[in-house]
Amino acid sequence: MPRARGTRYTAIALAFATAVALSACGARTDEESSGSAAEIDTSGDTIKVGLLNSLSGTMAISEVTVRDALLLAIDEINAAGGVLGKQIEPISEDGASDWPTFAEKSEKLIQQDHVAAVFGCWTSASRKAVLPVFEQNGSLLFYPVQYEGLEQSPNIFYTGATTNQQIIPALDYLREEGVESLYLVGSDYVFPRTANRVINAYAEEYGIEIVGEDYAPLGSTEFSTIANKVEASGADAVFNTLNGDSNVSFFREYEASGLTAESMPVMSVSIAEEEVRGIGAETLEGQLTSWNYYQTTEGEANDRFVAAYQERYGADKPTSDPMEAAYTSVHLWAAMVEAAGSFEVEDVRAAADGITFDAPEGEVTVDGETQHLYKTSRIGRIGADGLITEVWSSEGPIRPDPFLREYDWAEGLAEAAAAENE
Repeated sequence: MPRARGTRYTAIALAFATAVALSACGARTDEESSGSAAEIDTSGDTIKVGLLNSLSGTMAISEVTVRDALLLAIDEINAAGGVLGKQIEPISEDGASDWPTFAEKSEKLIQQDHVAAVFGCWTSASRKAVLPVFEQNGSLLFYPVQYEGLEQSPNIFYTGATTNQQIIPALDYLREEGVESLYLVGSDYVFPRTANRVINAYAEEYGIEIVGEDYAPLGSTEFSTIANKVEASGADAVFNTLNGDSNVSFFREYEASGLTAESMPVMSVSIAEEEVRGIGAETLEGQLTSWNYYQTTEGEANDRFVAAYQERYGADKPTSDPMEAAYTSVHLWAAMVEAAGSFEVEDVRAAADGITFDAPEGEVTVDGETQHLYKTSRIGRIGADGLITEVWSSEGPIRPDPFLREYDWAEGLAEAAAAENE
Protein backbone atom coordinates (compact mmCIF):
# COMPACT_ATOMS: atom_id res chain seq x y z
CA MET A 1 0.00 0.00 0.00
CA PRO A 2 1.08 3.63 -0.45
CA ARG A 3 2.92 5.38 2.31
CA ALA A 4 4.32 8.91 2.70
CA ARG A 5 7.98 9.60 2.99
CA GLY A 6 8.39 12.81 3.41
CA THR A 7 -16.48 24.80 -21.47
CA ARG A 8 -14.91 23.52 -24.47
CA TYR A 9 -11.45 24.64 -25.19
CA THR A 10 -12.11 28.02 -26.75
CA ALA A 11 -8.76 28.44 -28.41
CA ILE A 12 -7.70 25.09 -29.80
CA ALA A 13 -5.42 26.80 -32.27
CA LEU A 14 -3.69 28.71 -29.47
CA ALA A 15 -3.25 25.55 -27.43
CA PHE A 16 -1.78 23.75 -30.39
CA ALA A 17 0.57 26.61 -31.17
CA THR A 18 1.74 26.50 -27.57
CA ALA A 19 2.00 22.73 -27.78
CA VAL A 20 4.20 22.99 -30.85
CA ALA A 21 6.52 25.29 -28.96
CA LEU A 22 6.53 22.91 -26.03
CA SER A 23 7.12 19.98 -28.32
CA ALA A 24 10.61 21.31 -28.49
CA CYS A 25 10.96 18.52 -25.91
CA GLY A 26 13.49 20.55 -24.01
CA ALA A 27 10.60 22.44 -22.47
CA ARG A 28 10.95 23.00 -18.77
CA THR A 29 8.31 25.19 -17.23
CA ASP A 30 8.66 27.38 -14.16
CA GLU A 31 8.65 25.71 -10.80
CA GLU A 32 5.14 27.02 -10.16
CA SER A 33 2.18 26.67 -12.51
CA SER A 34 1.49 29.81 -14.54
CA GLY A 35 -2.27 29.27 -14.37
CA SER A 36 -4.80 29.96 -11.65
CA ALA A 37 -5.86 27.03 -9.53
CA ALA A 38 -8.55 24.82 -11.06
CA GLU A 39 -11.91 24.73 -9.31
CA ILE A 40 -12.29 21.24 -7.85
CA ASP A 41 -15.76 20.13 -6.82
CA THR A 42 -15.51 18.76 -3.28
CA SER A 43 -19.11 19.52 -2.28
CA GLY A 44 -20.57 16.02 -2.37
CA ASP A 45 -19.78 12.51 -1.22
CA THR A 46 -17.73 11.84 -4.32
CA ILE A 47 -14.64 13.36 -5.90
CA LYS A 48 -14.43 13.40 -9.69
CA VAL A 49 -11.38 12.41 -11.70
CA GLY A 50 -10.96 12.42 -15.47
CA LEU A 51 -9.88 9.49 -17.62
CA LEU A 52 -8.61 10.69 -21.01
CA ASN A 53 -7.69 7.91 -23.42
CA SER A 54 -8.05 7.04 -27.10
CA LEU A 55 -11.02 4.70 -27.19
CA SER A 56 -11.14 4.94 -31.00
CA GLY A 57 -8.64 5.51 -33.80
CA THR A 58 -5.15 4.17 -34.37
CA MET A 59 -4.12 4.34 -30.70
CA ALA A 60 -7.14 2.45 -29.34
CA ILE A 61 -5.18 -0.82 -29.68
CA SER A 62 -3.08 0.43 -26.78
CA GLU A 63 -5.18 2.89 -24.81
CA VAL A 64 -8.48 1.07 -24.15
CA THR A 65 -6.77 -1.31 -21.75
CA VAL A 66 -5.10 1.62 -19.97
CA ARG A 67 -8.56 3.02 -19.28
CA ASP A 68 -9.59 -0.40 -17.97
CA ALA A 69 -6.63 -0.49 -15.57
CA LEU A 70 -7.50 3.00 -14.30
CA LEU A 71 -11.04 1.83 -13.52
CA LEU A 72 -9.69 -1.20 -11.66
CA ALA A 73 -7.53 1.01 -9.41
CA ILE A 74 -10.46 3.34 -8.73
CA ASP A 75 -12.66 0.40 -7.74
CA GLU A 76 -9.97 -0.89 -5.37
CA ILE A 77 -9.57 2.47 -3.68
CA ASN A 78 -13.32 2.94 -3.39
CA ALA A 79 -13.71 -0.53 -1.85
CA ALA A 80 -11.10 0.45 0.76
CA GLY A 81 -13.05 3.57 1.77
CA GLY A 82 -12.17 6.06 -0.95
CA VAL A 83 -9.97 9.14 -0.60
CA LEU A 84 -10.43 11.50 2.36
CA GLY A 85 -13.77 9.80 2.94
CA LYS A 86 -15.02 10.40 -0.60
CA GLN A 87 -15.69 7.84 -3.29
CA ILE A 88 -13.87 8.44 -6.57
CA GLU A 89 -16.20 9.15 -9.52
CA PRO A 90 -14.47 8.56 -12.88
CA ILE A 91 -15.49 10.57 -15.95
CA SER A 92 -14.14 8.96 -19.10
CA GLU A 93 -13.51 10.87 -22.33
CA ASP A 94 -12.31 9.64 -25.74
CA GLY A 95 -9.29 11.46 -27.14
CA ALA A 96 -9.98 9.58 -30.40
CA SER A 97 -6.27 9.44 -31.36
CA ASP A 98 -6.61 13.13 -32.32
CA TRP A 99 -4.46 15.69 -30.53
CA PRO A 100 -6.85 18.72 -30.73
CA THR A 101 -9.57 16.43 -29.35
CA PHE A 102 -7.33 15.60 -26.39
CA ALA A 103 -6.92 19.33 -25.69
CA GLU A 104 -10.67 19.93 -26.00
CA LYS A 105 -11.60 17.02 -23.73
CA SER A 106 -9.04 18.00 -21.09
CA GLU A 107 -10.51 21.50 -20.97
CA LYS A 108 -13.98 20.01 -20.57
CA LEU A 109 -12.89 17.76 -17.71
CA ILE A 110 -11.23 20.64 -15.86
CA GLN A 111 -13.66 23.49 -16.52
CA GLN A 112 -17.02 21.70 -16.72
CA ASP A 113 -16.57 18.56 -14.63
CA HIS A 114 -14.24 20.17 -12.06
CA VAL A 115 -12.14 17.04 -11.67
CA ALA A 116 -9.42 16.80 -9.05
CA ALA A 117 -6.96 15.23 -11.53
CA VAL A 118 -6.85 13.66 -14.98
CA PHE A 119 -5.25 10.31 -15.82
CA GLY A 120 -4.34 9.59 -19.41
CA CYS A 121 -2.74 10.38 -22.76
CA TRP A 122 -0.36 7.96 -24.47
CA THR A 123 1.56 9.59 -27.30
CA SER A 124 3.82 12.53 -26.63
CA ALA A 125 1.82 14.42 -29.24
CA SER A 126 -1.30 14.10 -27.10
CA ARG A 127 0.64 15.05 -23.96
CA LYS A 128 2.14 18.10 -25.67
CA ALA A 129 -1.34 19.13 -26.88
CA VAL A 130 -2.87 19.06 -23.40
CA LEU A 131 0.12 20.40 -21.45
CA PRO A 132 -0.77 24.11 -21.94
CA VAL A 133 -4.36 23.36 -20.93
CA PHE A 134 -3.26 21.92 -17.60
CA GLU A 135 -0.75 24.71 -16.99
CA GLN A 136 -3.20 27.49 -17.85
CA ASN A 137 -5.87 25.93 -15.62
CA GLY A 138 -3.57 24.92 -12.78
CA SER A 139 -4.72 21.30 -12.91
CA LEU A 140 -2.92 17.94 -12.69
CA LEU A 141 -2.31 15.27 -15.32
CA PHE A 142 -0.95 11.83 -14.45
CA TYR A 143 0.79 10.52 -17.58
CA PRO A 144 1.36 6.74 -17.58
CA VAL A 145 3.54 5.98 -20.59
CA GLN A 146 7.27 5.88 -21.24
CA TYR A 147 8.38 8.92 -23.19
CA GLU A 148 11.37 10.73 -24.69
CA GLY A 149 12.30 12.82 -21.64
CA LEU A 150 13.60 16.39 -21.89
CA GLU A 151 10.43 17.71 -20.26
CA GLN A 152 9.27 18.70 -16.81
CA SER A 153 6.04 20.43 -15.81
CA PRO A 154 4.62 21.19 -12.36
CA ASN A 155 1.23 20.13 -13.74
CA ILE A 156 2.26 16.62 -14.80
CA PHE A 157 3.29 13.55 -12.84
CA TYR A 158 5.11 11.16 -15.15
CA THR A 159 4.53 7.58 -13.97
CA GLY A 160 6.01 5.84 -17.02
CA ALA A 161 9.72 5.65 -17.74
CA THR A 162 11.84 8.55 -18.83
CA THR A 163 14.82 8.06 -21.16
CA ASN A 164 17.39 6.87 -18.64
CA GLN A 165 14.96 4.23 -17.37
CA GLN A 166 14.10 2.65 -20.75
CA ILE A 167 15.93 3.76 -23.89
CA ILE A 168 19.43 3.99 -22.45
CA PRO A 169 19.19 0.60 -20.67
CA ALA A 170 17.95 -0.90 -23.97
CA LEU A 171 20.98 0.52 -25.78
CA ASP A 172 23.31 -0.69 -23.04
CA TYR A 173 21.84 -4.18 -23.37
CA LEU A 174 22.25 -4.25 -27.16
CA ARG A 175 25.83 -3.00 -26.90
CA GLU A 176 26.68 -5.66 -24.33
CA GLU A 177 25.19 -8.26 -26.70
CA GLY A 178 27.67 -7.16 -29.37
CA VAL A 179 25.46 -4.93 -31.51
CA GLU A 180 27.64 -2.55 -33.53
CA SER A 181 25.09 -1.17 -36.01
CA LEU A 182 21.44 -0.12 -35.76
CA TYR A 183 18.57 0.75 -38.09
CA LEU A 184 16.06 3.19 -36.56
CA VAL A 185 12.36 2.93 -37.43
CA GLY A 186 9.73 5.19 -35.86
CA SER A 187 6.43 7.00 -36.18
CA ASP A 188 6.70 10.57 -37.39
CA TYR A 189 6.05 12.66 -34.29
CA VAL A 190 7.73 13.96 -31.16
CA PHE A 191 8.63 10.80 -29.25
CA PRO A 192 10.40 8.79 -31.97
CA ARG A 193 12.28 11.76 -33.41
CA THR A 194 13.53 12.90 -30.00
CA ALA A 195 14.27 9.34 -28.88
CA ASN A 196 16.31 8.82 -32.04
CA ARG A 197 18.22 12.04 -31.41
CA VAL A 198 19.22 10.51 -28.06
CA ILE A 199 20.06 7.20 -29.73
CA ASN A 200 22.27 8.94 -32.31
CA ALA A 201 24.17 10.76 -29.55
CA TYR A 202 24.63 7.51 -27.63
CA ALA A 203 25.77 5.73 -30.79
CA GLU A 204 28.36 8.40 -31.52
CA GLU A 205 29.71 8.09 -27.99
CA TYR A 206 30.04 4.29 -28.14
CA GLY A 207 30.99 3.76 -31.78
CA ILE A 208 27.71 2.23 -32.92
CA GLU A 209 26.89 2.84 -36.59
CA ILE A 210 23.40 4.11 -37.46
CA VAL A 211 22.93 2.59 -40.93
CA GLY A 212 19.42 3.96 -41.55
CA GLU A 213 16.66 6.06 -39.99
CA ASP A 214 13.09 6.06 -41.32
CA TYR A 215 9.76 7.46 -40.14
CA ALA A 216 6.17 6.68 -41.11
CA PRO A 217 3.03 8.72 -40.33
CA LEU A 218 1.29 7.63 -37.15
CA GLY A 219 -1.27 5.04 -38.19
CA SER A 220 0.53 4.19 -41.44
CA THR A 221 0.06 0.66 -42.78
CA GLU A 222 2.57 0.85 -45.64
CA PHE A 223 5.93 -0.55 -44.60
CA SER A 224 7.13 -2.62 -47.56
CA THR A 225 9.70 -0.02 -48.63
CA ILE A 226 11.02 0.50 -45.10
CA ALA A 227 11.19 -3.25 -44.46
CA ASN A 228 13.16 -3.76 -47.68
CA LYS A 229 15.59 -0.99 -46.69
CA VAL A 230 16.00 -2.55 -43.25
CA GLU A 231 16.70 -5.97 -44.78
CA ALA A 232 19.24 -4.53 -47.22
CA SER A 233 21.04 -2.52 -44.56
CA GLY A 234 22.74 -5.47 -42.90
CA ALA A 235 22.24 -3.87 -39.49
CA ASP A 236 22.96 -5.92 -36.42
CA ALA A 237 19.61 -4.87 -34.93
CA VAL A 238 16.61 -2.55 -35.34
CA PHE A 239 15.53 0.00 -32.73
CA ASN A 240 11.75 0.41 -33.09
CA THR A 241 9.86 3.50 -31.87
CA LEU A 242 6.67 2.94 -33.88
CA ASN A 243 3.44 3.45 -31.97
CA GLY A 244 -0.07 2.07 -32.27
CA ASP A 245 -1.29 -0.30 -34.95
CA SER A 246 1.53 0.67 -37.34
CA ASN A 247 3.49 -2.02 -35.54
CA VAL A 248 1.16 -4.67 -36.99
CA SER A 249 2.03 -3.72 -40.57
CA PHE A 250 5.74 -3.20 -39.89
CA PHE A 251 6.32 -6.59 -38.33
CA ARG A 252 4.33 -8.39 -41.00
CA GLU A 253 6.47 -6.75 -43.70
CA TYR A 254 9.60 -7.42 -41.66
CA GLU A 255 8.68 -11.10 -41.53
CA ALA A 256 7.76 -11.15 -45.24
CA SER A 257 11.20 -9.78 -46.11
CA GLY A 258 12.78 -12.85 -44.52
CA LEU A 259 14.06 -11.17 -41.38
CA THR A 260 13.91 -12.97 -38.04
CA ALA A 261 14.71 -12.27 -34.41
CA GLU A 262 17.83 -14.36 -34.89
CA SER A 263 19.09 -12.66 -38.07
CA MET A 264 18.24 -9.05 -37.15
CA PRO A 265 16.51 -8.62 -33.76
CA VAL A 266 14.18 -5.71 -33.11
CA MET A 267 14.24 -3.80 -29.81
CA SER A 268 10.83 -2.15 -29.30
CA VAL A 269 9.89 0.41 -26.68
CA SER A 270 6.15 0.71 -27.43
CA ILE A 271 5.13 -2.93 -27.84
CA ALA A 272 3.75 -4.56 -24.74
CA GLU A 273 1.59 -7.62 -24.13
CA GLU A 274 -1.58 -6.07 -25.56
CA GLU A 275 0.18 -5.10 -28.80
CA VAL A 276 1.65 -8.61 -29.03
CA ARG A 277 -1.92 -9.94 -29.13
CA GLY A 278 -2.79 -7.54 -31.95
CA ILE A 279 0.30 -8.34 -34.01
CA GLY A 280 0.47 -12.05 -33.28
CA ALA A 281 2.91 -13.87 -31.03
CA GLU A 282 3.99 -16.07 -33.93
CA THR A 283 5.27 -12.96 -35.73
CA LEU A 284 7.02 -11.50 -32.68
CA GLU A 285 8.49 -14.57 -31.01
CA GLY A 286 12.06 -13.89 -29.91
CA GLN A 287 11.92 -10.12 -30.35
CA LEU A 288 13.08 -7.78 -27.58
CA THR A 289 11.32 -5.09 -25.58
CA SER A 290 12.35 -2.54 -22.98
CA TRP A 291 9.91 -1.64 -20.20
CA ASN A 292 9.68 -1.48 -16.40
CA TYR A 293 6.98 -4.14 -16.00
CA TYR A 294 5.77 -7.35 -17.62
CA GLN A 295 2.84 -9.59 -16.77
CA THR A 296 5.45 -12.16 -15.78
CA THR A 297 7.22 -9.83 -13.31
CA GLU A 298 7.59 -11.72 -10.05
CA GLY A 299 6.06 -10.50 -6.80
CA GLU A 300 2.93 -10.72 -4.69
CA ALA A 301 1.73 -7.26 -5.71
CA ASN A 302 1.81 -8.31 -9.36
CA ASP A 303 0.11 -11.61 -8.62
CA ARG A 304 -2.76 -9.67 -7.05
CA PHE A 305 -2.88 -7.15 -9.91
CA VAL A 306 -2.98 -9.77 -12.66
CA ALA A 307 -5.59 -11.83 -10.81
CA ALA A 308 -7.80 -8.80 -10.19
CA TYR A 309 -7.51 -7.55 -13.77
CA GLN A 310 -8.27 -10.93 -15.30
CA GLU A 311 -11.16 -11.57 -12.91
CA ARG A 312 -12.72 -8.29 -14.05
CA TYR A 313 -11.90 -8.33 -17.78
CA GLY A 314 -11.31 -11.97 -18.67
CA ALA A 315 -8.81 -14.72 -17.94
CA ASP A 316 -7.26 -14.33 -21.39
CA LYS A 317 -6.59 -10.60 -20.99
CA PRO A 318 -2.91 -9.70 -20.53
CA THR A 319 -1.51 -6.88 -18.44
CA SER A 320 1.20 -4.51 -19.69
CA ASP A 321 3.57 -1.76 -18.61
CA PRO A 322 1.37 1.26 -19.53
CA MET A 323 -1.61 -0.41 -17.87
CA GLU A 324 0.42 -1.02 -14.73
CA ALA A 325 1.79 2.53 -14.70
CA ALA A 326 -1.75 3.89 -15.09
CA TYR A 327 -3.04 1.65 -12.29
CA THR A 328 -0.14 2.76 -10.11
CA SER A 329 -0.76 6.44 -10.88
CA VAL A 330 -4.23 6.37 -9.31
CA HIS A 331 -2.91 4.74 -6.15
CA LEU A 332 -0.09 7.30 -5.95
CA TRP A 333 -2.51 10.21 -6.40
CA ALA A 334 -4.71 8.83 -3.63
CA ALA A 335 -1.67 8.52 -1.35
CA MET A 336 -0.61 12.11 -2.15
CA VAL A 337 -4.10 13.39 -1.36
CA GLU A 338 -4.20 11.50 1.93
CA ALA A 339 -0.75 12.80 2.86
CA ALA A 340 -1.79 16.36 1.97
CA GLY A 341 -5.19 16.11 3.63
CA SER A 342 -6.44 18.03 0.61
CA PHE A 343 -7.46 17.68 -3.05
CA GLU A 344 -5.98 21.06 -3.99
CA VAL A 345 -3.25 20.85 -6.63
CA GLU A 346 -0.55 22.77 -4.77
CA ASP A 347 -1.18 20.78 -1.59
CA VAL A 348 -0.95 17.50 -3.50
CA ARG A 349 2.30 18.56 -5.21
CA ALA A 350 3.80 19.64 -1.89
CA ALA A 351 3.03 16.23 -0.35
CA ALA A 352 4.24 14.16 -3.31
CA ASP A 353 7.98 13.88 -2.69
CA GLY A 354 8.90 10.46 -1.31
CA ILE A 355 5.44 8.90 -1.65
CA THR A 356 5.96 5.22 -2.34
CA PHE A 357 3.72 2.41 -3.55
CA ASP A 358 4.22 -1.33 -3.59
CA ALA A 359 3.36 -1.50 -7.28
CA PRO A 360 3.06 -4.59 -9.47
CA GLU A 361 6.43 -3.61 -11.03
CA GLY A 362 8.01 -3.36 -7.58
CA GLU A 363 8.30 -0.43 -5.22
CA VAL A 364 8.14 2.97 -6.91
CA THR A 365 8.89 6.32 -5.30
CA VAL A 366 7.91 9.83 -6.38
CA ASP A 367 10.81 12.21 -6.99
CA GLY A 368 9.28 15.53 -5.98
CA GLU A 369 11.83 17.60 -7.88
CA THR A 370 11.06 16.14 -11.31
CA GLN A 371 7.61 14.61 -10.60
CA HIS A 372 8.86 11.37 -12.17
CA LEU A 373 9.23 8.00 -10.44
CA TYR A 374 12.17 5.87 -9.40
CA LYS A 375 11.63 2.76 -11.57
CA THR A 376 13.38 -0.54 -12.29
CA SER A 377 14.41 -1.11 -15.92
CA ARG A 378 13.70 -4.49 -17.55
CA ILE A 379 14.57 -6.00 -20.94
CA GLY A 380 12.24 -8.77 -22.09
CA ARG A 381 11.92 -11.36 -24.85
CA ILE A 382 8.55 -12.16 -26.45
CA GLY A 383 7.53 -15.81 -26.22
CA ALA A 384 5.35 -18.04 -28.37
CA ASP A 385 2.60 -17.72 -25.75
CA GLY A 386 2.46 -13.93 -26.24
CA LEU A 387 3.96 -13.20 -22.85
CA ILE A 388 7.23 -11.36 -22.33
CA THR A 389 9.92 -12.87 -20.14
CA GLU A 390 12.54 -10.73 -18.44
CA VAL A 391 16.09 -11.38 -19.61
CA TRP A 392 17.76 -8.48 -17.78
CA SER A 393 16.90 -5.95 -15.10
CA SER A 394 18.63 -3.08 -13.33
CA GLU A 395 19.86 -3.75 -9.82
CA GLY A 396 17.06 -1.64 -8.40
CA PRO A 397 14.92 1.41 -9.09
CA ILE A 398 16.72 4.02 -11.19
CA ARG A 399 16.54 7.67 -10.21
CA PRO A 400 14.73 9.63 -12.97
CA ASP A 401 16.97 11.89 -15.05
CA PRO A 402 14.62 13.37 -17.69
CA PHE A 403 17.19 15.88 -18.96
CA LEU A 404 20.04 13.31 -19.00
CA ARG A 405 22.25 15.55 -16.89
CA GLU A 406 24.31 12.59 -15.75
CA TYR A 407 25.48 11.79 -19.30
CA ASP A 408 28.23 13.95 -20.81
CA TRP A 409 27.37 12.75 -24.33
CA ALA A 410 23.82 14.13 -23.93
CA GLU A 411 24.95 17.73 -23.40
CA GLY A 412 23.05 20.07 -25.70
CA LEU A 413 20.34 17.56 -26.65
CA ALA A 414 17.51 19.56 -25.06
CA GLU A 415 18.60 22.74 -26.80
CA ALA A 416 19.01 20.99 -30.14
CA ALA A 417 15.58 19.39 -29.88
CA ALA A 418 14.07 22.79 -29.01
CA ALA A 419 15.66 24.43 -32.05
CA GLU A 420 14.47 21.63 -34.34
CA ASN A 421 10.88 22.06 -33.24
CA GLU A 422 10.67 25.87 -33.29
